[in-house]
Amino acid sequence: MDAGRAQQETPCRQRSSGRVKLLVVVVGHRMPAWIRAGFDEYARRMPRNAQLAVKEVKPASRGKDSGATAVKRLLQAEHERITAALPAGCYKVVLDERGVGLSTRQLAERLVRWREIARDVAFIIGGADGTAAALKDEADLLWSVSPLTLPHGIVRIVLAEQLYRAVSISSGHPYHRE
Repeated sequence: MDAGRAQQETPCRQRSSGRVKLLVVVVGHRMPAWIRAGFDEYARRMPRNAQLAVKEVKPASRGKDSGATAVKRLLQAEHERITAALPAGCYKVVLDERGVGLSTRQLAERLVRWREIARDVAFIIGGADGTAAALKDEADLLWSVSPLTLPHGIVRIVLAEQLYRAVSISSGHPYHRE
């Protein structure tokens, strides 16, 4: 069992030890091996005080109807599945192209604050149709990783790398260079 899979069911909770768990909740499954390998590489590199894990949520069945009503139903079903996967007390970050843009340094600063308030963080990547408006309303932060539309599997890897980079910056590790 690889590092990312071994930590797949790790819950988020408040803690007082300066540790933070970073849980990536994604709608989607059956990613290609190279997506899993890319995510797992950065999860493996994370220090013990900042563990990174992924939890996959099964996408809602699209059926034959692809109209607006079907998309609304689909988003609601995925919202329920995502919410069920989120442990209580997590700081919720929904990745959305209309969210705020953060530099890597700004992400590192937020990571330090999340550690200081002893709160774990759940990063939510929606399905092919995005995320329900209600989920965005419930989020503590809407974050745009990029103004580009990216395949969700690639977003997993980019997110994992940026979290690793942010942890490296906050710990003084030489991985990040200006």
